[in-house]
Parts: sequence; structure tokens; C-alpha cells
Amino acid sequence: MADQSVPTVTRGSSSQPNEEEKEYEDLMSVMAEKLNSDDFMQELSAGFRLLSDEHTGKITPASLLRGAAAALGLHGMTAEEAEAMVKEGDMDGDGALNESEFCVLMVRLSPGLMEDAEALLEREIDVELERVASRG
Repeated sequence: MADQSVPTVTRGSSSQPNEEEKEYEDLMSVMAEKLNSDDFMQELSAGFRLLSDEHTGKITPASLLRGAAAALGLHGMTAEEAEAMVKEGDMDGDGALNESEFCVLMVRLSPGLMEDAEALLEREIDVELERVASRG
């Protein structure tokens, strides 16, 4: 099994953290390593539902602010930060994140997951080949 330490990622552009930058642990690669692909996607979907607007079924800047405060304890997020986060993953330009956009964004923002992507993909291919072989 790979290194079990959890990397710490710092938001911001400078190499020296300051008081405004927030640190968080990148747990996406740890989750992906421990779960099969179906379970991993179910976890991402659950995260999407926590943050999405119940009326639109998408993550909007407003729903992100509410969800981040309520579910994640991120009470200090500003409206500008929420808007920037949504904009970063909004591929179709509608000002909100659908579930696919959210999943792509979460994977893309995980340095550990991006580093381990090839190994994770190979693992899932092997699992799928075993499924096919056991059926036939």
C-alpha cells in the first residue's frame, strides 16, 4: 500500500502561507485508495447533494455558502470565494455546478489523486476485467 500520510494543501499563490490562506487535508486520494470506484463516486455524489440547491439540483454560489457553513463548518467563506469556486468548475457557463462538473472539479483539485490517477485507473481496469471474466 502507498504512503498513508495525508498531504496538506495550502490555498493561495505564494509559497509562504499567510494568515489569509487556509490549509486543508487532501483526503480525496485516501478515499480513492480505500474505496472501489463505485463507492468513491457515491461519496462524491453525497458531497454534491450536501452542497447543492434543493430547487435547482445544482451547486450555486449561494448553496455553496449555506452548505459549506452548515455541513463543512466553513463559516468564513465569502460570497466572492463561493462564486470563484463555482466558476472554476463551471464548464457549461450556467453559473452553477451540476454533479458531473462537481466530480471533475473535486478530482482535479486533489493533488494526491492526480498523482495517483494512473495507478487507480489500472486498479479499476483490473477489477472490471475480473468482473467480466467471472460472468463469462
